[in-house]
Amino acid sequence: MTAPLLDTHAWLWWIGRDPRLKASAAAELDALSEQERPYLSAISLWEAAMLVERRRITIAGSIVAWLDAAASPRTVQLVPITTAIAAETAALPDTFHRDPADRIIVATSRALGVPLLTYDRIVLRSRLAKRWHEA
Repeated sequence: MTAPLLDTHAWLWWIGRDPRLKASAAAELDALSEQERPYLSAISLWEAAMLVERRRITIAGSIVAWLDAAASPRTVQLVPITTAIAAETAALPDTFHRDPADRIIVATSRALGVPLLTYDRIVLRSRLAKRWHEA
């Protein structure tokens, strides 16, 4: 089973046990070995912090402690924005929307050669990243 890259909402739904993430997908993510945790783009940390700031999600404790726990290596493999990923964002077609976080996440999936777990309709319709299967 190949570990996917998690879109920000998929990561938040998974760690928060949100029912919007299919139970079969959550079970597959939970079953990944310690050596093959799902990938998470570093931009997702920023997106989560912005959601907390805008009170779109609530957390207990400090944002730093929460992000440290939510992005722990026991949970995900955090992927920095590398030169290859940055270059891949520029290679995405102009028809793909300009949201920087989505562009970085799609570029990360493509640069790593891993499927993306997302429910974002714009990203899915673009077909620019291979979609991770869900059992």
